[in-house]
Amino acid sequence: MADNARAKRLADLIREVVAQKLQRGIKDPRLGSHVTITDTRVTGDLREATVFYTVYGDDEERAAAAAGLESAKGVLRSAVGAAAGVKFTPTLTFVADALPDTARTIEELLDKARASDEKVREVSAGATYAGEADPYRKPDEDEDDSAE
Repeated sequence: MADNARAKRLADLIREVVAQKLQRGIKDPRLGSHVTITDTRVTGDLREATVFYTVYGDDEERAAAAAGLESAKGVLRSAVGAAAGVKFTPTLTFVADALPDTARTIEELLDKARASDEKVREVSAGATYAGEADPYRKPDEDEDDSAE
């Protein structure tokens, strides 16, 4: 349990250091203010760190940001090593976070469902029941009195 907490603390530190370094220390134009670090995960042995990021922009800007992060990997790892003070600085792997794309897909599906519901609502606006309004059978009061 203590190793898990240590890995979590190191992951949080890596996320903060990488985000700050991208904001202030890296002069690469591909890594402008449109790159956001969303999450970091560290393996249990503290040897490898996966840094998740999102890029605000089109596919071309995403590809440029991925190349920029790959080229800045050494500088970022050095900054993490200086801040963490651990015996072995974890290797950094940058992975584009799929969360924004997933959220966009869910929003599109919800919009389609709302449109479909609206169509059903419009079609059923003037509709009437095929039978009686209450489809359940109820015994007549006369039958109840004669059964006694």
